[in-house]
Amino acid sequence: MRILIVENEKPAADRIVRLLKKLDNTVIITGIIETVEGTINWIQNNESPDLILMDIQLDDGLCFEIFETINVETPVIFTTAYDEYTLKAFKVNSVDYLLKPVDEIQLDAALKKFNKIYAETNKTPDYQQIIKELTRQYKSRFLIKIGEKYKSVPAVDISHFHILERSVFIKDFSGREYSVDYSLEHLENVLDPNIFFRINRDYIVNINSIVTIYSYSSSRLQLTLKNEEKDDKCVVSREKVREFKKWVDR
Repeated sequence: MRILIVENEKPAADRIVRLLKKLDNTVIITGIIETVEGTINWIQNNESPDLILMDIQLDDGLCFEIFETINVETPVIFTTAYDEYTLKAFKVNSVDYLLKPVDEIQLDAALKKFNKIYAETNKTPDYQQIIKELTRQYKSRFLIKIGEKYKSVPAVDISHFHILERSVFIKDFSGREYSVDYSLEHLENVLDPNIFFRINRDYIVNINSIVTIYSYSSSRLQLTLKNEEKDDKCVVSREKVREFKKWVDR
């Protein structure tokens, strides 16, 4: 397998080469590039490798500029220190990522994934979708109108969102409640899913607001939130239980 390494830190590049050779002594390193410009020139003037291992932060900018400038058909495994959920697009598009420092077990799993998916199907990942997901910004605060005044409430200070009489309210960790002009469907798309989870039709909860998780009837779960009494409405719906458990157990 022919692999191009795009990495601007020599110790990191050396480690990747060493691990690759250990995992597969038939691997051929076609080059080690440190910059966006250098990578563009290399890809335009050389035979495409089978795989690229690419850092996101390079000496002259972010690697996204490469995909915006030229057509890259080679599958890529990214190495990065970015947040895990932001990189979820890599999983969706069958492109893997490795958190630095690169770990042998993770690299081995990533190579096996490449061999299973890309080598068998020759599928080209959707880089535009990857870039979109990587650069996505989640809502960090809400501007609330209180009478004639306005108040900015940071999203991380919100215990949960809930529906009451067809209106949506937020409740912060101090117990204050405010009305907002958003639907829960909209909020699901703009809130950081590492922090917030929609447990049922009426509630989106902050992971940091959960005090206790109880077993409930019909394989469901009931939550107690900070500054809240045990509430029959704060129940994880049956179809969301498995996903909720994975969300909590990360």
